[in-house]
Amino acid sequence: MDANQRQVVLDGLAASEVRLLALLDGLTAAQWSFREAAGRWSIAENVEHLIVFEEFIRGQVARALEGPAETEKMAGAAAKEGLVLGLAESRTTRLNAREALRPQGRWSDPSEMVAALRRTRARTIAFAQETQADLRAHFFPHIAFGDLDCCQWLLVVGQHSLRHALQIEEIKASAGYPEG
Repeated sequence: MDANQRQVVLDGLAASEVRLLALLDGLTAAQWSFREAAGRWSIAENVEHLIVFEEFIRGQVARALEGPAETEKMAGAAAKEGLVLGLAESRTTRLNAREALRPQGRWSDPSEMVAALRRTRARTIAFAQETQADLRAHFFPHIAFGDLDCCQWLLVVGQHSLRHALQIEEIKASAGYPEG
């Protein structure tokens, strides 16, 4: 990952964290748990999913880096860069989370969940700042896009957070959302 790519990753991670934290600031218990419709996630469930997803992706990146470089996949992954960078805004295609990444009530206290979100993001940012690995030559598959390189996966983390920030904004704007 060159300096420009690293900066794009870091900017995406920082911007999505700022946006999420602003959306979560001052929420009441009723707002945390409100569902806009049956089968939709609450704000708390969105945040739980984000934490678990990010930890999972960082672990997958570490495992991918332990394997050999797969330079033959680089051209195919490069062609998907637009998909990766457009993930947040392309919400017409619904992506279903793996069972292990779905909310299960892992945190009951919103402040503990926000602290976990911050710790998780801090670890991801530290990894992105410090790694010297060739992230563009190691891959693992996305549920919809197929093989992405590890740099793209770090971009996905930021885009995924923005995607859920948009979901949280929809929840907050929906009919019946509890007043402060």
